[in-house]
Amino acid sequence: MAIGGRQRFRDICEFRSTGDLMLVTPYFHDFWTETLDTWVAQGAPAGIRQSRFRGEYFRLDHMRMLREVNLGMFMDKVIDVHGAPYVYGIPPIVPQYDTTTLEEGDEHVVIVNAGGQKLRASKLHPEKMPMYLDFPVKDRATWEEYKKRLDPATPERWPVDWSAYAQRINSKDEPVMLNVGGLFGFIREWMGTERVLYLVYDDPVLFEDMMEHMTSLQEEVVKRVLADIRVDCAMYWEDMCFKTGPLISPKMFKRFMVPRYKRVTELLHKAGVNSIFVDSDGNLNALIPLWLEAGVNGFWPLECAAGNDAVALRKQYGNDIILAGNMDKRAFLKGEDVLRAEVMLKAPFLLQSGGYFPSLDHLVPPDVPFTMYQLFINLLREVAGLERISW
Repeated sequence: MAIGGRQRFRDICEFRSTGDLMLVTPYFHDFWTETLDTWVAQGAPAGIRQSRFRGEYFRLDHMRMLREVNLGMFMDKVIDVHGAPYVYGIPPIVPQYDTTTLEEGDEHVVIVNAGGQKLRASKLHPEKMPMYLDFPVKDRATWEEYKKRLDPATPERWPVDWSAYAQRINSKDEPVMLNVGGLFGFIREWMGTERVLYLVYDDPVLFEDMMEHMTSLQEEVVKRVLADIRVDCAMYWEDMCFKTGPLISPKMFKRFMVPRYKRVTELLHKAGVNSIFVDSDGNLNALIPLWLEAGVNGFWPLECAAGNDAVALRKQYGNDIILAGNMDKRAFLKGEDVLRAEVMLKAPFLLQSGGYFPSLDHLVPPDVPFTMYQLFINLLREVAGLERISW
């Protein structure tokens, strides 16, 4: 009897199944919109732009993310920028801000997005990181206004027919992920990196008030979700590291964040949700022990350019951590031999150890050729002893 998707996912996360290849989408395997358009120009079927077709085409395993519960950061807000989609994420604010175009030139457009951020986006490459010009929270007065949008009881935060929604989710045989939000990452989205880094020193009371408010929101929403929906894993979004380390010190992380993470992770653990991921770019090495202390045990995307090494992490932490990503996107640009070497260096050991979901070390960018991604999928299938896909 075949094992269903939910159980397969849990078995991999909990190290009961080794060698199993589960290519999870949309979380671990996701794509720039520009990538899909580029692939069609390279000869891919036009249906590749559609998630259902893409999943069947590459034999990906679908994960149900509870996007209808407005608690986390989802990169699915879209503004049309000169005929091209600018895709971005916003924190869980209700109501959202009105989107407005302030200026438009030949190459760039200045907008206010639904998160209240003022930014300059490229018309030629709208999905690239924009230049942030202003943010909605600047001080205590603007925070007092902003936090009115973070009420857990706001009806718009929830699906209209909650009972029917919960029943529909529980009936699916695919892993269910709850995005439980973030702490530092969300404050950075509210204030901007420079301002929040000064705030930690200049007004730690305000910084802590923001984290406390976000944690209280998370607790209330998580309680309601867990009461009615079977959740298989959870995810924080932080993006709080750069190439060589974290944006705040481990000492500050331990003081401000670990106790608040624990309040939420304990709720999840009591409900049997033992796989809790953090999505953060940059070098995570200094923070991994503290995330583990806080009850967070899964890590993605493990960017290679920032010095993350999934093989070394598995050897260091054993079965204490779940790993995802860490296939160097730069290898896809250097030819088939380089890509094969990258996959064979990591996938056999990591898959056999369990607790690993292979993917690129972030979203698939448009400079990854379509044929190289096809090769990548078949190399992983080869490692797992599966039949190659003949496209």
